Amino acid sequence: MRLTIAAALALVAASSLHAQAGPDLTTATPVSGSWSYAATTDGSEATFGTTSTLPQLTIHCTRATRRIAISRPAGATAPFLNVWTSSQQRQLAASFNPLTNRISADLAAYDSLLDAIVFSRGRFGVAVSGAPALVVPAWSEPARVVEDCRA
Repeated sequence: MRLTIAAALALVAASSLHAQAGPDLTTATPVSGSWSYAATTDGSEATFGTTSTLPQLTIHCTRATRRIAISRPAGATAPFLNVWTSSQQRQLAASFNPLTNRISADLAAYDSLLDAIVFSRGRFGVAVSGAPALVVPAWSEPARVVEDCRA
């Protein structure tokens, strides 16, 4: 009886942790669009765009601090940016910039989540509460930004 209760509690705890990390995008299809890479005055960045004129996702390296910011458009503040890859998912503490209407999360250049993004199988996703997840193709441009920050 105790084993059954313990197993049930473990399943509940695991499922609640999984729910906190964001949606499971295992079968999601990436949106149409393309990545671009550019050197910036403080590092480099990869930008994903669709048919709209505004970037839908930006991965920016600030070389001096060896930090990488992941940002996307948002209509309002949210406490977390959820990142899903084929091998890892995580809730990142997020901040909202009302001047740019973008929500972003900051990572150290050697964070394992960045490796998971770079090596994700075909796609990775970024979600903010109150908005649908943005699932993008895993191309080489984000990897270049990560490498720039680690060099």
